[in-house]
Amino acid sequence: MEAQKLSGSRFNRLKKHLKKENPLLEDILGVFQKLDRLGRGLGYLEKEASFALRTSWWPLISVLGTYSSGKSSFLNYYLGIDLQPTGSQAVDDKFTVICYSPEKNVQTLPGQALDSDPRFPLYNISRNIEAEAPGENLSVDRFLHLKTCNSPKLKGRILVDSPGFDADAQRDATLRITDRIMDLSDLVLVFFDARHPESGSMRDTLKHLVQHTVQRNDAEKFMYILNQVDVTAREDNAEDVFAAWQRSLAQHGLISGRYFSIYNPEAAGPFEDEALGQRYDKKCRHDLSMIFERIDQVKIDRVYRVVGLLEKSAKMFELDLLPLLKAFLRRWRRQVLLAEGTIFLFLAALAWILAGRFSEFSITAVLHAAPEKLAGSPVWQLLGLAGILLAGWGHFVLRGRLGRRLMAKTLANIDDQRFREGCARALYKNIRWWRSLWRSRPAGWSRKKERTVQDILRSVDGFIQTLNDIYTDPSGKNERPEPLESETAKQEENV
Repeated sequence: MEAQKLSGSRFNRLKKHLKKENPLLEDILGVFQKLDRLGRGLGYLEKEASFALRTSWWPLISVLGTYSSGKSSFLNYYLGIDLQPTGSQAVDDKFTVICYSPEKNVQTLPGQALDSDPRFPLYNISRNIEAEAPGENLSVDRFLHLKTCNSPKLKGRILVDSPGFDADAQRDATLRITDRIMDLSDLVLVFFDARHPESGSMRDTLKHLVQHTVQRNDAEKFMYILNQVDVTAREDNAEDVFAAWQRSLAQHGLISGRYFSIYNPEAAGPFEDEALGQRYDKKCRHDLSMIFERIDQVKIDRVYRVVGLLEKSAKMFELDLLPLLKAFLRRWRRQVLLAEGTIFLFLAALAWILAGRFSEFSITAVLHAAPEKLAGSPVWQLLGLAGILLAGWGHFVLRGRLGRRLMAKTLANIDDQRFREGCARALYKNIRWWRSLWRSRPAGWSRKKERTVQDILRSVDGFIQTLNDIYTDPSGKNERPEPLESETAKQEENV
C-alpha cells in the first residue's frame, strides 16, 4: 500500500512552509501536483497519495554506525550541546530526529509527531513498520522520537541519529527504517569504531552500511568515518589499524573513494608523544573541517535532490510504467483471443463428432430447422438467450482469470516494492470487466497527458537552469549570490 498520503490541509501547510523558506520549492511542489494527477488517473497512485512525499523537503543529514562508534558524541560536539546520551554500550535504541527550536530547554516528543507531519522525514513510517510486522501492533514510538534544541547549527536542517547498528540483532522494521532514512538523506555519515576493524560482529554491519551503499546511484552522499582514532593511536600501531580498516572496507566494495579519521578533541586526553599528538590533531582538524563543510552543502543538495525526484518520477511514466502497461495489454488480448479461439474450435470439433455419430442431430438439419423453431418455440428462444448470456459470462470470467494470472507474472519480475504496488493498482484498473479488450491505450492515459509529461520534463530543465544560475557562473561576469552561512569556520575555532 502506498505509504505517503497527503490530505489537502496538510498539503497546504507544507506549501505555506516552503513559500517562506524557498519560493522555488513552492513552484516545484506545484509541478508535483500535476504529476500526482497523472498517477491517480492511471491508477498508479492511491487517492491523496503524492510523489512529493517520497522525499524529505528539509535538508537531511543522517548519522549511522555501530553502537560504539561515537555517533552521539560527534553530534553533541557539532551542536555544541550535550543533547544525546553517550557511552561505550548502546544507550538509545531509537532513531532520534533532531531539529531546531527557539526554546532553550531540550524537548523530547513521541514518534507520532514525525509520523503525522509531512514536513518531517519518516512521515507515515508507521505503515512501513506495519508492513514488516503485520498484526503485531508495533507502535511507531518504539522506534522513533523527536528532539528539539536551540543550537544554531540546526537552523534549516534536520539530523537523524540512528540506534547502534548491529545487523544480527536488528529487527526487520529497524532495518527498513534505516534504508528509508538513507533514501531520504542529502548526506549520510557512516561511523565505525576504529578500535575494532576486524571484529566478527562487524561483518554484517559492513555489508549493510558499505556493500549496499557503494552500489547506489547516490553513493557520493555517503561519508565513511573512522572515529576514536586517538584511542587507537595510544593502544596500537596506528598504521596497522588503518591498513586493517582498508582491507575490511575494500572487501565490501569501498575500493575507490576515501574515508575520514577523527576523534572528539574535547574528550581526547594528552598524547605521551607530543609529535604524534600534533600530527593526529592536524589530521583530525582537517577531516572535521571537510565533514562540516559537507554538512553546510546540504541546503543546496536538497533542492537538486527534489528536482531530481521530480524528473525521475516523470520519466518513470514514459520509460517504465507506460511500456509495461502497453505490453501487458497486448499480451492479455492475445491470450484471451487464443483461449477463446481454442475453446470455439474444441466445441465445433465436438459438435462435428457428435453429428457424425447421431445423424438425426446433424448440424445441417439443426441449422435448417432452427429459424422455424426459434420463431415458434419459446423454449428455443430461451435456450438461445441462455446460450448468449453463458457465452458472455464465460468471456468475462476467462479474461478476468487470464488478466489476474498475467498480472501475477508481470509483478513477480519487479523488484522495487513501491513500483510493484503502483503497477498492481494500474494493471487492475485495465482489466476491469467494462474495459474493452481492444483498447491498446492504458486506462487513464491520453495524448493530452503525454504532453503534460513533456511539459513537466521541460519544467525540470527550467528549475535546473535556475539553480545553476544561482550557484554557478562559469564566465565569472555576474555577481555571485551571497553564499550560504558557513558553519566550518566557527567549528574550527571550537576545535
